Amino acid sequence: MGVPGAQSPKNNDKSEVQAMEELLQSQPPMRVILLGLDQGLFDAQRSMDELSALCEAGGREAVACLIQKKDAPEPGTVLGEGKLAEAKLYCQNLQAEQAIFDGELTGSQIRNLSELLEVEVIDRTMLILEIFRSRAVTNEGKLQTELALLRYRLPRLQGLGQSLSRQGGGGGGGAGARRGAGESKLEYDRRHIHGRIQALEIRLKEMEKRRGENRRTRQKSGVPVISLVGYTNVGKSSLMNALCGSEQAAAADMLFATLDPTARKLTLPSGLGVILVDTVGFVSRLPHKLVEAFRSTLEEAAFSDVIVKVADAADPERETQLAVTDEVLSGLGCGGIPQLTVYNKCDKTGALAFDPDILLTSARTGQGLPELLAALDKALGDRVRPVKLLLPYNKLGLADALRARGSVTAEEYRDTGLYLEGMCPTEELHRYEPYLLN
Repeated sequence: MGVPGAQSPKNNDKSEVQAMEELLQSQPPMRVILLGLDQGLFDAQRSMDELSALCEAGGREAVACLIQKKDAPEPGTVLGEGKLAEAKLYCQNLQAEQAIFDGELTGSQIRNLSELLEVEVIDRTMLILEIFRSRAVTNEGKLQTELALLRYRLPRLQGLGQSLSRQGGGGGGGAGARRGAGESKLEYDRRHIHGRIQALEIRLKEMEKRRGENRRTRQKSGVPVISLVGYTNVGKSSLMNALCGSEQAAAADMLFATLDPTARKLTLPSGLGVILVDTVGFVSRLPHKLVEAFRSTLEEAAFSDVIVKVADAADPERETQLAVTDEVLSGLGCGGIPQLTVYNKCDKTGALAFDPDILLTSARTGQGLPELLAALDKALGDRVRPVKLLLPYNKLGLADALRARGSVTAEEYRDTGLYLEGMCPTEELHRYEPYLLN
């Protein structure tokens, strides 16, 4: 320039991201050319710019970008013969090692393009899957990424297997003809992938069950959940660190720096304690299989009390970012949940003044954070009530409960009991009614 019962990240999340950046910087990036087909269905140049940023996140350098305008793709190669001849010259003259197509390709199309260009060919989805595989930290994130990768490879085996089948010869023909070695390899790969997919699905269902139990426990505790969602690399992790006063959430200026959901406790100005969750970033035309594989973690937004949609204030495509976010949230059934829109990075050059109803923030300078916290308090205003209590000394256990579930701003030991001022969760108010002071 993107997929929580949120699991706490390992303490070395940040160091792993830093180590990954250092590794990418220490090795020369792979030189690649980008190929795209413009059928007028979306902003092709914007999509190619995003693909170039994805390449950077994946340790590649885009040295050329070729877009062909056509009403319909060529069945076997997507692009026309002339454009492919041009692409081949670019590969040779610029020493490109790989060509990346901005879209999804079939197995036969990948094979045909590789043969014509004489370099390895992958598509946009493969690139995103590679980035996800290299960035996943938790076991669940790694399993989800592997599942998405296998599901993506499975329907493409047949096209690739046709070339493998040339390696083996047939028999005497007719019913006694022997199968080629490639066909046998194809069947073996299919069985292996099917078996691995089933094993992964079982393990992920077990993890999803545990997450559901964690979510129910959290709901019983009454602690509200706020999810940060939005495009990748808009500063969600930095915003979490700025709000929570923590540097534990991995933050880096790259796409998909955060893949595994992380959660932090945050106390709002009213004293209400909440859980703030940082989720995987979205990207335009996010591959369907990735959405499905990461649905269990993305679904955390559907169980939130408030959703904070974050966009990059300095990005001219910020409205597109929000549209992509809304599309994914709609697919997750988040329509009825209160939502706040935040334009982060407002300190950057190019950030403009927007509608006053839209919150402008900067995780780097702290600008707008008090207003964001106040807006969250307002959105959750029905969850807490200010109280003044006089608890008898035989009811001091209620004071501990108020400190844990709400907040205490003042307390004083008196002859008749403990005087408290603070914020009480609305659903807990009935426990304190006998001790309320006017």
